[in-house]
Amino acid sequence: MSETTRPDDSNPERLYVQRASERARHELILDNIRGHLEEQPTPVAVLSAVRRWINDVIAVGDEVAKVKRRNPG
Repeated sequence: MSETTRPDDSNPERLYVQRASERARHELILDNIRGHLEEQPTPVAVLSAVRRWINDVIAVGDEVAKVKRRNPG
């Protein structure tokens, strides 16, 4: 979280709601990935899908970081 989007620490209720929202989004994403993995027919297919997910997440992270380096703040 950047300093510009950091919640006001003097408002604990707002901070709690933001953290709960972030946690819910994290769980939703993981549940969707789990669902995709459970659809795979074999253990080898599961591991192949995991590797694709990992590579895709790394690629997205690299892309977002590159944009943020060009446009800080």
